[in-house]
Amino acid sequence: MPGIKPGVAVPLYDGVVRWTAPNPGFMTGEGTNAYILGTHKLTLIDPGPVIDSNIAALIDYCDGRLERVVVTHTHRDHCPAAMAIAGATGVPVYGSLPPSGEENDAGFLPDVMLQEGQRIVCDYLNMDVLHTPGHASNHYCFLVREASLLLTGDHIMNGSTVVIAAPDGNMAAYLRSLSRLQDMGFAAIGPGHGDLIHDPVENINGIIAHRLARERKVLSALQAVSPCTVDELLPHAYDDVDARLLPVARYSLCAHVEKLLDEGVIDEMDSRLQATP
Repeated sequence: MPGIKPGVAVPLYDGVVRWTAPNPGFMTGEGTNAYILGTHKLTLIDPGPVIDSNIAALIDYCDGRLERVVVTHTHRDHCPAAMAIAGATGVPVYGSLPPSGEENDAGFLPDVMLQEGQRIVCDYLNMDVLHTPGHASNHYCFLVREASLLLTGDHIMNGSTVVIAAPDGNMAAYLRSLSRLQDMGFAAIGPGHGDLIHDPVENINGIIAHRLARERKVLSALQAVSPCTVDELLPHAYDDVDARLLPVARYSLCAHVEKLLDEGVIDEMDSRLQATP
């Protein structure tokens, strides 16, 4: 395993390098992973937050070879450095306009809008663009065919589950986006946080199973304590989670509740939830 080394170019495959930003934390793990594709002409993916020393080091590493900057989504730990690097180098930025919400970089303005099915030629590598909403409505994954590598941003992370924060995050969309990846045949996942994942199908199946198991637990807890508010339901639906993590778990609980409401499995009246008969 190459291992996570913030501020260092870590070769993964021919023409694929990982560069981890020095922004470790509770939500970011050891830091946000950027990926650099190509040799003579470089494509930089998810350069991370605005940390001046890290931006300068990335520009220095690219050494005049940078052709474009691409972002998977506009959350603040992945996106803001893109505009700073583009401004310093004059290269175009590829991505999507930010949805509302303080978690997004409101100042992000792409030169090229990403589209499902688009192919971006990164020197001698071909990168296919896949729209994967769920964690964020404007989230994209990138399949690097020559390396059999899927770059997943925050769609899949190594070492933790992904927070799905409604209203922009959507649990039903997340599960659909995961399902479409199951049979694509790539050999590894390059996540936005954590090291390479070499058992992608097992990993994706495990995430789907985990989310569906949590949904069943939410329903079981609701049947026991309804009618109740989301905050009253939270400690019962997540009684297997450290109490210090409950404020974060609440985001995903709201996403599960939104999905179940849309499916008609539960009802809501006066902000109180209950299972349908």
